[in-house]
Amino acid sequence: MTAIEQTEAARPRGTRLPRRARRNQLLGAAQEVFVAQGYHAAAMDDIAERAGVSKPVLYQHFPGKLDLYLALLDQHCESLIGAVRGALASTTDNKQRVRATMDAYFAYVEDDGGAFRLVFESDLTNEPAVRERVDKVTNECAEAICEVIAEDTGLSRAESMLLASGLGGLAQVVARSWLHSDRSVPRDQAVQLLTSLAWRGIAGFPLHGIEQHH
Repeated sequence: MTAIEQTEAARPRGTRLPRRARRNQLLGAAQEVFVAQGYHAAAMDDIAERAGVSKPVLYQHFPGKLDLYLALLDQHCESLIGAVRGALASTTDNKQRVRATMDAYFAYVEDDGGAFRLVFESDLTNEPAVRERVDKVTNECAEAICEVIAEDTGLSRAESMLLASGLGGLAQVVARSWLHSDRSVPRDQAVQLLTSLAWRGIAGFPLHGIEQHH
């Protein structure tokens, strides 16, 4: 059950919940408000109302609006990092690895909760703690891709990191563009198109000591 689903299930005011369940409920409510309104326009009053709790209850869990926002960022940054690592580990066929990685980004932006907007379209990127988390998700996804490239091609870490940053950036920007175009191309087709583009580039680097997958 997602945080937003837990919010829906636990919204009636006055219900006593275990601390962890209450925290998840509050995060779900905050996500709805932040995605809809942005950080600056969102108010703790709105979040408490959405969650069906009093403001003192909200402040028991999160001292301020920034703390709440950062908790959401931590959660959703880890979600994307885990999805990319899972995609890379899902197969040893490198073309399928590229496809799975591209699809991980598309799945992330397509999630109904709109969490990707907090990570990649935040109106608070001038806040150092937010910038740090956004940079972390970009860098850790690139690091995961870099490890595979370096191992399979024998390229230096610096060279592999450049390629990995390119692949991750391509996936993230195109997935968001696809979503903003109202999914004018079916997701499977969009992922296949992007995979073909990326594969034509990365497949040009010979594998190091093992047979190439086509």
